[in-house]
Amino acid sequence: MIEKTQGKRMLTRRMVMEGLACLSTVAPLSVIARTRHPSSHSPSAKPLQAPAVHRNAPPPKPLVMLDPGHGGKDPGAIGISGTYEKHIAEAAATELRRQLLASGQYRVAMTRSEDRFIPLEGRVEMAQQHQAHLFISMHADALHDRDVRGASVYTLASGASDAQTAALAQRENSADRFGGPAFHGMSPDVQQILSSLVSEETRRGSAHMASSVVGAFRSRIGLLTHPSRHAAFVVLKSAEIPSVLVEMGFMSNRLDEAALRQAVHRTQVASAMKTAVDRYFSTRPGVMTG
Repeated sequence: MIEKTQGKRMLTRRMVMEGLACLSTVAPLSVIARTRHPSSHSPSAKPLQAPAVHRNAPPPKPLVMLDPGHGGKDPGAIGISGTYEKHIAEAAATELRRQLLASGQYRVAMTRSEDRFIPLEGRVEMAQQHQAHLFISMHADALHDRDVRGASVYTLASGASDAQTAALAQRENSADRFGGPAFHGMSPDVQQILSSLVSEETRRGSAHMASSVVGAFRSRIGLLTHPSRHAAFVVLKSAEIPSVLVEMGFMSNRLDEAALRQAVHRTQVASAMKTAVDRYFSTRPGVMTG
């Protein structure tokens, strides 16, 4: 029985080999190729070639990750006339995305392009997954003092630059309370440990971007007295991606809220931020634009 089975296997192999030999005699591979590609019957048709390899191809354009603050069940700050921060942040980020893409110099991704809730950790993870070169979180918060108005920019640090910024960071870090029991703001001790893990190169990049924002805003958008500040913002804790949080104004101030409700003003803010992005990448070695 075993011998018969082995004989059948040998017969099968022999038949396959003979069939292949017959095929190669009757229909050479060149004919088979022409049969699969009828267009190559033309006398002028060129033989198939491997795709060209561009060894000196330029690196991909830098990717900017825009993060409209809050969203979904987290409205953020609510203005004097009832404006939601989450709507202002998304509208401004969408306009900045349009301007950056229109320049042809950048790739752009957004943590959200609709009204939905995303935990703070999730925003950082998105930037890391996209291998972003720069992370910009966009906000329009509220303060107890309604007279305070103007834009400002924040970078990560274990301690806050001032009491106002400390309170601002505490409110921003508590946004995860809207996510239920699975998401909570990190304790100050954990925040300090995480901020200490951020590389010095990332810190320098973040500080450079913050300086670029202040310089670009100064002649076009009103600024706080000391516009560049720092605190332990969870959303800025990526160890390898330079990150800033931009407050475009404060919903607690009637004039700031009224301005941010206007599309023309948000376009001016986005234009100033694009200028800041241009300045940032123009002096970053190893990152190509254009």
